[in-house]
Amino acid sequence: MDGVVEVLALIPARGGSKGIPRKNIRDFSGYPLIAWSIAAAKQSELVTRVIVSTDDEEIAAVARAWGAETPFLRPAKFAEDKTTDLPVFVHALEWLAENENYRPDVVVQLRPTSPIRPVGLVDDAVRILLQHADADSVRGVVPAGQNPHKMWRLAPGGSGPMTNLLAVEGIEEPYNAPRQILPDIHWQTGHIDAIRASVILGGSMSGKRVYPILIDPDFTVDLDNLRDWVRAEWLVAFGGLTMVSPGRARRPMPEKVSLLALDFDGVVTDNRVWVSEEGREMVAANRSDSLIMSKMREAGIPVVILSSEVNPVVSARAKKMRVEALQGIGIHDKAEVLANLLAERKIDPAHVVYVGNDINDLPCFEVAGWAVAVADALPEVVRAADYVTQKTGGHGAVREVCDLILKRLRIR
Repeated sequence: MDGVVEVLALIPARGGSKGIPRKNIRDFSGYPLIAWSIAAAKQSELVTRVIVSTDDEEIAAVARAWGAETPFLRPAKFAEDKTTDLPVFVHALEWLAENENYRPDVVVQLRPTSPIRPVGLVDDAVRILLQHADADSVRGVVPAGQNPHKMWRLAPGGSGPMTNLLAVEGIEEPYNAPRQILPDIHWQTGHIDAIRASVILGGSMSGKRVYPILIDPDFTVDLDNLRDWVRAEWLVAFGGLTMVSPGRARRPMPEKVSLLALDFDGVVTDNRVWVSEEGREMVAANRSDSLIMSKMREAGIPVVILSSEVNPVVSARAKKMRVEALQGIGIHDKAEVLANLLAERKIDPAHVVYVGNDINDLPCFEVAGWAVAVADALPEVVRAADYVTQKTGGHGAVREVCDLILKRLRIR
């Protein structure tokens, strides 16, 4: 193609997900799931327009908040459980041509259910397509986890002999052959498809000449159920992958942890408080947070609580946990107190883990080497964190972080 190439990133996101209800706007590692695909498109050098095709007003609003366009709502007949991709993409292209006289050359499909993408993947796929005049499309693939040459077809009812799924020229019994001599097989993923718009309007989502873009299998994620979701969030936090993110790049947990610093309200407690007639306060905490502290001491990892107010309940809980507590820290001074503490004790900030839940914890996130938000932290805190716990504050979030640290050290 000569001149300017119009590349439309089209993200399909219907509202009627059954496996994980409302999954397209469900929080995934601190951001709405759809925001990850929008970020992949927005951070591309070659994509010229980003549109979300949805039948759902709420999804459309979230998409716009993260920088995508939603110039139309998809008709309900194109948003059913068994709707294939083709009518969705044909509808979008025809609507844009009729209503805006907009006709892209290339359409990039970014499925929200494959949110973990390598940096540069979108541009690499588009370049492969444009560099090969005979290519109808480019599709992301990874090495197949299971070799189809060792797969079988059963006879009707399963009562007769099996037949092997694929024959291999020159190999009599591929199902008995070592894997190393069988042909390499690749599995398509949902990360990306780059397709010429003319191919889609001609009635296909791929055409006949499909070029590959090879993706590291470590990025393979397909969110069909909540088990997939938990595994994928773990991969974001601990997989060590360089990936596209809607926010700043998330740092991995330090190999060495020299200090764990905890906010009190909303982290050690569940952020509620009971006040008696005499003004005495009581809070709710979790016993498991205390029990794990013996393991932290055995590992030689000190724990300190930082609280912005002076309150006997902080001292009482810290004593029960057998950890240090620093109280009476001004709301805007927590980061300074933490930095001074590290300087006094000659602790490298890169080896510090800080756990918070509210906006006054954000400056501490910048001091610590690894910032953790509890599951029910404020949205801006979740987005600034390197890791978000599965547990909420006061309900085992501290124990969860300690377990992660000890697991890293292989201490049990």
